[in-house]
Amino acid sequence: MKFWKMNGAGNDFIIINNIEEKLPEECFGRLAKAVCERHLSIGADGLMVVDTPDGDADYKMRFYNSDGSIGEMCGNGARCICRYGYETGLAGERQTIETTAGIVTGERISERLYKIRLNDPGVVKLVYPIEVDGTEYDCSYVELGNPGIPHAVVPVKDLKSRDENELRDLGRKMRWHTAFPKGANVNFYEITGDHLVYERTFERGVEDFTYACGTGTGSMVTVLRMKGLSDGRDVHVQMTGGELIIDSTEKDLFLTGPTNIVAKGEITDEDLVI
Repeated sequence: MKFWKMNGAGNDFIIINNIEEKLPEECFGRLAKAVCERHLSIGADGLMVVDTPDGDADYKMRFYNSDGSIGEMCGNGARCICRYGYETGLAGERQTIETTAGIVTGERISERLYKIRLNDPGVVKLVYPIEVDGTEYDCSYVELGNPGIPHAVVPVKDLKSRDENELRDLGRKMRWHTAFPKGANVNFYEITGDHLVYERTFERGVEDFTYACGTGTGSMVTVLRMKGLSDGRDVHVQMTGGELIIDSTEKDLFLTGPTNIVAKGEITDEDLVI
């Protein structure tokens, strides 16, 4: 089974072309859980499967989290898969991708820089406080696409210097909070300058912090714009894995950032059972 390993701002993925592999859909969850295991296999935050589209898109993108669960969409993954689509001849410099959350369009800016239009926010609750261990937190809630990708957006003072384990524990409790029936990706953020934000995201399905989260970053900047804390344009968001740029307006939500092809090869795992 051939694969590519890519990352976008440290958010890493394994890509398999099922137009060629022709694997049954029911195996993808098990496959994702196996190959995303960092100690026993290749290791990644998620598995992306390229497949034949149902409609007029260039191709379909199926996304699976590292725990095998289905993800509606992944922003950094979509940027990476745009580069994969371009370099493998599936699409041109502008392309249309069919995802579970809806159609995503992508654009090649340069060899490694790609821009996508994220799914529209379908649900936005700017004031949505939640209580954890007796403390009430200022929280907003956003879902991108349909079905929506759920994101909690939480401001945290001195985010960079917060204790990692304490922040992880808080992220885990918020991720499973009863206020979020679908669970939620938890995006902690702090405004650090003019058009500058620092962010950490605890992702459902990975169940830990990831180096970056594209849909989370887009959701967070959407909240800042709607609250009047930013004009939403050319917002540079710094994360553990690098920097993403968000442009948020009432009509559009764009994510721009780097891509990296880490490896291309063949999965030969002798313990893998599909």
